[in-house]
Amino acid sequence: MTFHTPEVPINGQLNNIEAVPRPAVWADVPDDHWNNWRWQLANRLNTADEFARFINLTDEEIEGLTADDKFRVDVTPYFASLIDPDDPTCPIRRQVLPLGRELRAFDGMMDDSLAEDAHSPVPGLVHRYPDRVLMLLTTQCASYCRYCTRSRIVGDPRVTFSRVDFDAQIAYLQRTPQVRDVLLSGGDPLNIAPRQLEYVLTRLREVEHIEIIRIGSRVPVFLPQRITDEFVDLIRQFHPLWMNVHINHPREITPELSRALAKLADAGVPLGNQSVLLAGINDSVDIQRELVHKLVRNRVRPYYLYQCDLVTGAGHFRTTVSKGIEIIEGLRGHTSGYAVPTYVVDAPGGGGKIPVGPNYVISQAPGKVVLRNYEGYITTYVEPDDYDPNAIKAKEDEVERRQHPGQEGIHGLLRGEGTSIKPEGFDEVHRR
Repeated sequence: MTFHTPEVPINGQLNNIEAVPRPAVWADVPDDHWNNWRWQLANRLNTADEFARFINLTDEEIEGLTADDKFRVDVTPYFASLIDPDDPTCPIRRQVLPLGRELRAFDGMMDDSLAEDAHSPVPGLVHRYPDRVLMLLTTQCASYCRYCTRSRIVGDPRVTFSRVDFDAQIAYLQRTPQVRDVLLSGGDPLNIAPRQLEYVLTRLREVEHIEIIRIGSRVPVFLPQRITDEFVDLIRQFHPLWMNVHINHPREITPELSRALAKLADAGVPLGNQSVLLAGINDSVDIQRELVHKLVRNRVRPYYLYQCDLVTGAGHFRTTVSKGIEIIEGLRGHTSGYAVPTYVVDAPGGGGKIPVGPNYVISQAPGKVVLRNYEGYITTYVEPDDYDPNAIKAKEDEVERRQHPGQEGIHGLLRGEGTSIKPEGFDEVHRR
């Protein structure tokens, strides 16, 4: 089979663009089956024998696929059709086919690297930040990424969430008025039945202080057939609703995905992208630049570029943090600002997302800041000497106390509400 992914046209005329050619194994599948998301889910691939029908598997891939204790494997026929059958380094293939090295431990490895369980007041709800929560609707996905940060629960059919859990999560939100933003995730929230999703969205919209609902999903990438007109009509009822998709490589942006993204954007859903920096897949300035340019052509704002988490099974995907900083250096100034994602390390132990990037502030002195740009041009910004930072402080203090009680952090120090933040046991350790 000759491998190629059709280019997405700049003018947005997608309806007549050639779809990705199917491998011979699916050549006789009727279009009404292939384009049906339920057929795609029912015919996912998960065994070495199934993949060997159209991919020349390596010994290490066979080792990974036949391991007894591997993280779940399921790949939709659509996404599998994007795999180069003869290239073991194919970026599509690397993301969904397990390798034997997945099972090897590495320094810093954890099951729950983000300490989500420790920040979970009720099952399936993670409340780490003051004004927003992560709400897990399912442990199931359309396909499974080999670097999954929740592999401790994701893919396990014995561990999932029910309407009883949803009601408990919403009851917590009803009694927690500082929460204004709810992110639906999982697993993949678009993998649950449409009626269940409608139920959750309806209940959330009944909570007066919840302003924003977000959905984080890789379904448009793995299963663009799921973004039907009926689905779009459902979610447009619940605005303001945002969606972050998860596209890691420009080869994932096919005409099928572009059509799905266009449906969502046309329905008024603001789209962002969260990708993960993956060794040997997208750890290249050129690949990242091509990716962000294709994203903005599809009305998707590059949002986060994540450093790969310290999660079990992901050791061989990890890059150095310096590689991520290098990529941002190669994007900032070299393309539009709205095409540059924020590079973040999701702090091990539950500290949340920490933005990391090149240092553009070279030095500071009273009244002056010395800055450099992407070209190495160095300049001085003269600060005002009559600025009063306390002019609106009283009003600001009242808003801050009402919205974010008890979680001031570094900002609290800058506001004069303390002089230090001490680790647990600090005073005892230093009492000589």
